[in-house]
Amino acid sequence: MLRRSLWMLYWLVGSCWAEDFGPWLEEFQPSSLSQQQQIEELRWFKQAAQPYQGITIRAISERINTHWYEATVIAPLFYQLTGIKVIHEISGEDDVVKKLQSQMDLGINYYDIYVSDSDLIGGHFRSRNIVNLSQFMQHQGKDVTLPSLDIDDFIGLAFTTGPYGDLLQLPDQQFANLYWYRQDWFKRSELQQQFQTIYGYPLAVPVNWSAYEDIAEFFTEHVKEIDGQKVYGHMDYGKRDPSLGWRISDAWLSMAGMGDVGLPNGVPVDEWGIRRHGCRPVGASMRRGGALDSPAAIYAIQKYVDWLKRYAPPEAQKMTFSQAGAEIAKGHIAQQIFWYTAFTADLSQPDLAVTDKDGLPLWRVAPSPRGAYWQPGMKSGYQDVGAWTLVKSTPLKRQQAAWLYAQFNVAKTVSLRKTMVGLTPIRQSDVMSKPFSERSAELGGLVEFYQSNARNEWTPTGLNVPNYPALSSLWWQYIGRASDHGEAVPQIMKELAQSMDLALAKIGKDNPGPCSPKLISAQQASLWLAHPGSPKPKLENEKPPGKTLNYSELIKQWQP
Repeated sequence: MLRRSLWMLYWLVGSCWAEDFGPWLEEFQPSSLSQQQQIEELRWFKQAAQPYQGITIRAISERINTHWYEATVIAPLFYQLTGIKVIHEISGEDDVVKKLQSQMDLGINYYDIYVSDSDLIGGHFRSRNIVNLSQFMQHQGKDVTLPSLDIDDFIGLAFTTGPYGDLLQLPDQQFANLYWYRQDWFKRSELQQQFQTIYGYPLAVPVNWSAYEDIAEFFTEHVKEIDGQKVYGHMDYGKRDPSLGWRISDAWLSMAGMGDVGLPNGVPVDEWGIRRHGCRPVGASMRRGGALDSPAAIYAIQKYVDWLKRYAPPEAQKMTFSQAGAEIAKGHIAQQIFWYTAFTADLSQPDLAVTDKDGLPLWRVAPSPRGAYWQPGMKSGYQDVGAWTLVKSTPLKRQQAAWLYAQFNVAKTVSLRKTMVGLTPIRQSDVMSKPFSERSAELGGLVEFYQSNARNEWTPTGLNVPNYPALSSLWWQYIGRASDHGEAVPQIMKELAQSMDLALAKIGKDNPGPCSPKLISAQQASLWLAHPGSPKPKLENEKPPGKTLNYSELIKQWQP
């Protein structure tokens, strides 16, 4: 009788908790946790937040679906649970970076926490302004660190960890740049036959840039129209705007093969063309052992400019990142060499020109084709990791309250549901879950990519870049002169490399330290070109024979 009474009491208590947490349990489904485990996490947040009730904190992140969900759904539910009100601002990526940099430079607390790209990690680990999360979780933030946070479950942890093993940012969302194409068009027998006749090999997923260029030419100049609609074999954007910088610095040069072998970013020359000795950047120009003005870099940018002008819609030359992102949904683009999977949620909506009558995608994503200078062992593309970042200028109590909000957004109670909405997964338990796996057919290859080890070959900007805000602006200012103004690529890359060297020297002078930039003496570029690795001498043939593989064969590269 006593045992039965205790069981009834336990059931009643559990029912009360389930009822108390009903709105959260209803919204945050599916979850990798059981309902009881979710209740335990929610209970912990409610109790841990008691000292901070009535506080209003400010957060800021870039404008993608995942962050809209956080700002409009998660933040209000967090407030209802904890009494901590969150003003979660959504802005452009460039604006987020500028505001974070301003707060670090001036020491004024504009925001209590940022979701900023891990691309800034090289500046963060050299800076005295960013909170070391490993130390924070052990000391000032110990009482507000979720016991079930399970740090090792985060798939992007290597990208937010400094060279000495300290966690500097907590991953919040991830998306990669992959090859995107209209599988339904590629399967048409008449197009396959026409392509084979013209180019002498099958119309399928391109493995190298030569094949990508042939396919771009084929659809733009030979096919021209499909089902009465003008079509193009390539999509990109070229307006002289800050977002153009991301297009190039986000692994475009490493996809071409400019840098060195070695993950995550090439050793000793990375995908920005920056050489380092130990942890110290020493130059970006060939005269200082860098590769930013090397033949491989010139090849990469020349292909970017030529393809944009010859094979993309004419209006693409004046588009920005945001404008170009929505273009392929119109159904007139055959392929895109470099497509951010952050757009997967938008492109998976029913009734689009790129979905079938059942709402399933007519498109697929696959491994990106590689340029003529690429070698096995190099990174294969870019992966964005937006991560929660605390700044030391934020008062401690506000740091602690903001840390609770950050963890709530990535806790296992929430993370799988957020992944299903935004399709920017951060946890191994989420990407391997049954609900995520069951969406394979509707997500065109995204599930297969994130369930494979190949995702580790897609990496963000790394530790070589000592000050992302200071250096990233150079990309769009110079590359825009080629894409938007038509200036000669070799001269532009020479000037860009020299400007990067000067900027590195200034960063080192303004912020001296053991890992600060320090330029090595300039030598003849020919001496460095004679060395193994990057910078690499010009190839006799930068367009080897095109090579394609069918989708089922290529996707095997992603299988564990």
